[in-house]
Amino acid sequence: MQIPQGESSLRININRQNTHYFSGKTTSICGCPHESQPGSYRLLQNLQTRFMNPIRVGAVSYLNTKPLVYGLEEHADEIDLCFDLPSRLADRLNSGDLDVALIPSIEAIAGADYTILSDACIGCRGPVWSVKLLSRVPAKEIKTLSMDEGSRTSRILGRIILSEQFGVRPELTQLNMSDHWQSVCTDAVMIIGDRAMTAAPPEFPFVWDLGEAWNSWTGLPFVFAVWAARADNQLEPHFDRLAALLSQARDQGIENIDAISKESAAQYGLTEAVCRNYLSDNLYFQLGDAEKQGLAAYFRYASDLNVIAPNLQLQFHDCQRA
Repeated sequence: MQIPQGESSLRININRQNTHYFSGKTTSICGCPHESQPGSYRLLQNLQTRFMNPIRVGAVSYLNTKPLVYGLEEHADEIDLCFDLPSRLADRLNSGDLDVALIPSIEAIAGADYTILSDACIGCRGPVWSVKLLSRVPAKEIKTLSMDEGSRTSRILGRIILSEQFGVRPELTQLNMSDHWQSVCTDAVMIIGDRAMTAAPPEFPFVWDLGEAWNSWTGLPFVFAVWAARADNQLEPHFDRLAALLSQARDQGIENIDAISKESAAQYGLTEAVCRNYLSDNLYFQLGDAEKQGLAAYFRYASDLNVIAPNLQLQFHDCQRA
């Protein structure tokens, strides 16, 4: 199977309108004078001069998101940050309940008219560790598959791998987050997030890391989630500032991987070293040209499964570094 190359299905959309999103009297941030604040505070103060209400931002409630939101919760007066499952964030963004959200990459192209807002993402360039397909039988014998409700992108990735590499299209069953995945009756189960990281039960002897499977097969990175905003709302004039804020949070998060690992280890039942290795070695947080090529290939295969319409185009804000 020839792998789609290039970015023919992607286009850049830069919007620099000058209408206003929120209006009203502005306030200071933390009572600190502008000159004494570090870069992140100055950026947030600039945002506050534009917005009367907090910007509603939704992020994924997994360990892999912590570097992308590092420090944002400290500024609740400026950013109303909430956490939820990736698929639920997509629904809330689509309904207008959120202004910006970290959503599964398939949602950025399959649903409403979204713009990819930031060069921050959740991706991998090899094994991802937190997205796994486990099976009781060899891949070519899988007839039934339970799929984690958490991320539609990962669910479709699992279907692509099984269809394209093994020629199987099993009957699908949803696995709710409240369900015990070990007790499923299907031949195989796909799980994501923190509960996938330590999953290695003997009753499922066949295990595939889907990030590794994709990269070995295509030679391309995989992007699981991106920061997106509705392209037709009044937030567009302020995309530059929001994109800078999200990229800055990502950069600071990467610089503080050790602190994140120390704070998170007990919460996720992992050691600090394991958290550090996962965030540093398994995940990739930069949306670059190779990642866009990976997205284009993924969308092509998703179209082959009739999950999305063919020839759809992603819209990117000006999120590339100079």
